[in-house]
Amino acid sequence: MLAIKRRIDPAEGSRAFSRWIEAAASGTEALPRPVLAMAVRYTLEELATRAEGNSVEVRVPPFGVTQCIPGPRHTRGTPPNVIELPAELWLALAAGTLAWDAALATGRVTASGLRADLSDELPLV
Repeated sequence: MLAIKRRIDPAEGSRAFSRWIEAAASGTEALPRPVLAMAVRYTLEELATRAEGNSVEVRVPPFGVTQCIPGPRHTRGTPPNVIELPAELWLALAAGTLAWDAALATGRVTASGLRADLSDELPLV
């Protein structure tokens, strides 16, 4: 398989993600929207790099979307395996401060399809 093409500079993305982790741990004010967006996009790219594939689509509106997890590839329309969740929840999963099952229990994660499970891929740190 080919490596994904990164749009976010890994060093800048890692800094934004670290800032989000620090802010979340200290309970400080929300980060500026551009920092939040970069942290989300960076972690989505990390997920796609580590779990390369096209069988699951992960959506974090309005910041980004990626495809990951090896398996059958879809080519038209909505993929059969889709995960959608808010940015703060996604970053908590990526940082390991929230487990996949706990995220599902919030009712704020939409996960459809047999492969729509990121528990083996997270956390990213």
